[in-house]
Amino acid sequence: MTTGYRRPLARTVAFALLYAAAVYSGRRTAMVGDGVSLIWPAAGVGVVWFCANRTSPTRRLDAVLLVLILGLGNWLTGAPAAVSVVAGFVGLIQAGIFLGTLRRWRPNLWGAGGSETLRSPRDLWGLLGATLAASVGANLVSLLGRGLVTGSFPVAFQAMALARHTASILIIGAAGIYLGAGLRRWRARPPLRRVSFWRTAEIAGIFTFSVGGHVGAFAYDHRLPLSFALLGLTVLVGTRLRTPWVLVHNSVISAIAVQYTLLGSGPFAQVGDVGQRAVIVQLFVLLVALVGLALALGRDERTALLSALAEEKAELDTQKTLLTAVIDSMADGLAVIGGDGRVTLRNPAVTELLGRCGPDDLLGGPGWDGEPAYLRALAGEDVRGVDMPVRNPGVPEGRVVRVTATVLPHPDGTRSAVVLFHDVTAERRHRDELTNFAGVVAHDLLNPLAAIEGWTAATLDSLDGVPDHPNLDQAHADLARLTRASARMRGLIDGLLAYTTAREATVAPAPVDLTEVVADIAQARADAAVAAGSPEPRFRIGALPPVQADPVLVRQLVDNLVGNAIKYTAPGVVPALHISAASAGGMVTVRIVDNGIGIPAGQHDAIFGNFHRAHTTGAYLGTGLGLAICKRIVERHGGDIAAVDHPGGGSCFVFSLPAAVADHPYLTPV
Repeated sequence: MTTGYRRPLARTVAFALLYAAAVYSGRRTAMVGDGVSLIWPAAGVGVVWFCANRTSPTRRLDAVLLVLILGLGNWLTGAPAAVSVVAGFVGLIQAGIFLGTLRRWRPNLWGAGGSETLRSPRDLWGLLGATLAASVGANLVSLLGRGLVTGSFPVAFQAMALARHTASILIIGAAGIYLGAGLRRWRARPPLRRVSFWRTAEIAGIFTFSVGGHVGAFAYDHRLPLSFALLGLTVLVGTRLRTPWVLVHNSVISAIAVQYTLLGSGPFAQVGDVGQRAVIVQLFVLLVALVGLALALGRDERTALLSALAEEKAELDTQKTLLTAVIDSMADGLAVIGGDGRVTLRNPAVTELLGRCGPDDLLGGPGWDGEPAYLRALAGEDVRGVDMPVRNPGVPEGRVVRVTATVLPHPDGTRSAVVLFHDVTAERRHRDELTNFAGVVAHDLLNPLAAIEGWTAATLDSLDGVPDHPNLDQAHADLARLTRASARMRGLIDGLLAYTTAREATVAPAPVDLTEVVADIAQARADAAVAAGSPEPRFRIGALPPVQADPVLVRQLVDNLVGNAIKYTAPGVVPALHISAASAGGMVTVRIVDNGIGIPAGQHDAIFGNFHRAHTTGAYLGTGLGLAICKRIVERHGGDIAAVDHPGGGSCFVFSLPAAVADHPYLTPV
């Protein structure tokens, strides 16, 4: 015999002996002259046996032994041979139905595929359902089997058997599941809990009081239904003692009720009909078990939930402390503002950045331009990187703060705004210094450039009357190169000036008729192409809603994009542009589609950088500032700009500007 079979075989032998003792004790409770047993513990032991050996290699031997023990036990105690055979197979069917039903309804329990014990009333109802399914199914098979072998259908006898089996499986099955799961936990050696003296005294007192009360009631010979009045003691046990003590209490009370009834004492012994007496005893036992377990498991479930809630609360408190420490240590200011304008959270950095950190400073007060960012966030707008100047007695030197606001929805349907403040004063000062420097340099370079261009033109005029000379052609070529270099230099300086204007000019928002602006630019570009002898570009202009923006900057934006579309067209191709727009969410999105040479792969974002040129060869000259200027103009109006490939060839530029309204919420102050 291999070592792997010793333990399963030992367990099988132990259960077989226990099952045989249960069959014998059940037959011994048969009331004299009637053959009606008061209890049938074999039903409960059988289901626990099959649950414990559910995956055992000896489970086929278990089935054979159960049939043999139950059949021989009935036959040796006076049952007919045919009826004993039927009883043996009925016991096997009953255990199989219980195991299959329990696995389906409560697979988490020990013996049904899981490792848990009874933890809640739901587990109890699952156990009760499996118990009823096994008892009803087995008794229907027994009734049919007895009818086939004896020719009679003892319905009353099977009704009594149904009550016996239900009580036995519920009481012993619950104890078996609890004991099996406890043994598995014991193998993991959990730490033992110490029980206080007063708790031990309470357990002993309640248990003794309940057992003593039941003994007194069943030893009392008068015909008074005192046993059912004792259910109050079961309620006391179920509400004050843990589930293991309730299981022991159920077993003890069941033994008291059965033993005294067999001895002819107690209220149940006064019932004349033996069948009724047996059913009443089983109903009492079943009621005691259900009430006690339901109360105990309900209390256990509440205790487990409260413990889990306490652990979750402790974890949340830890996370709250950590989050508070992180927020308070942030260099950026963080504030949460409710829909009623009340500040519900702010960190110390807010005070440092804003000086006076009163509600007015967060909600919009002296030094704030336009509608506060939190109101726009509460309205559903995602506010990203809005520069807001702050100047008050707390910050007399002034400061530029970048504000980002997002909406925070709550489960009750209300909203709050999470506002983040970032100090960009040094960054803006450095940027402004560089921009001013570029503007001054560009402006100062125009004077010597104008002199170079003037002397170059004068020299060319002087050479017109000079007779042919071997060096004359070389002089013309050199002066032509100088003229082209001067033109490139002037274009670069003009671009720097335009970029400075786009960054520094004061934004004066007003309603702008995009249709009129685009039509005027299209006409000007067409006239310029005719004058230069180039193909006249074709324009297809859709409906263009008005926008709320600076008219000068909007014209510069559209003209740059249209000029790029015309310039970056392949030789011999007539430029064709389609300009359309759509309104949504308070913004107007404009699309300019062309049939040009397109944008090289991977450069759709890079082309908006300063001095970046996507096409550095060929006849496509430029400074690399045009699209950077467009990006800055759009951003200063709170919009976005992007470049994408057009499926039909060419490029597609998409930008958004605020829609024209009576009072637009804001424009970025810089």
